Amino acid sequence: MKTIQLLQFLLFLVYGADAFYYYSTTGEKKCFQKELSKGTLLKGVYNVEFYDEKTKSYYKPNANDITVMIDVVEIFDDNHRVVHQKGAPQSEFTFIALDSGEHNICLQTQVKSWSSKPSVKVDINFEVGYESDLDSKSSSKVKVLHQKVNQLVAHVESIRREQRLMRDREAAFRDLSEIVNSRATWWAMITVVVLCITGAWQMKHLGSFFVKQKVL
Repeated sequence: MKTIQLLQFLLFLVYGADAFYYYSTTGEKKCFQKELSKGTLLKGVYNVEFYDEKTKSYYKPNANDITVMIDVVEIFDDNHRVVHQKGAPQSEFTFIALDSGEHNICLQTQVKSWSSKPSVKVDINFEVGYESDLDSKSSSKVKVLHQKVNQLVAHVESIRREQRLMRDREAAFRDLSEIVNSRATWWAMITVVVLCITGAWQMKHLGSFFVKQKVL
């Protein structure tokens, strides 16, 4: 039991995730400190929402309404900035620590309209681990999606086979119906011809009979 707990603790040190959210106003910078070892990869996924005073609720802004500035500085190296990039309201960023020590990860929301500074809610998730760990996690997601796509393709192929079978059955039924209708038509025509011949013969026979009986 102690061995299992020790392994779980070591895995936690190798890979960890931290998800939370905070409230602020646009233009305000929020920073978070992370102790990272050299070669560690940090991935941040964030989502920014505006607050609507009328509905008293948050909504997703358009990409043209707001941008997010992302800065990462090395506190241990006289606040040396290693990342400075601009992102969309819903996006992610990654970087690899070049040296071990405290890192400051800062996010600042900026709106293009200087007349208003709406309140915002920022959901953020930090994933810390080695690049191979995060890549394997992404590859496993891709593998699951690939399996689902294969299942959908197989299901579509099954539907196509059923449709082809139904079309073949409909074609066979249509051919059989045409043959039956054709035979019924010919049988009706033959019946009419036989009746006509029979009627003519009977009329001729009756005429001869009446002549013999001197009726006509």
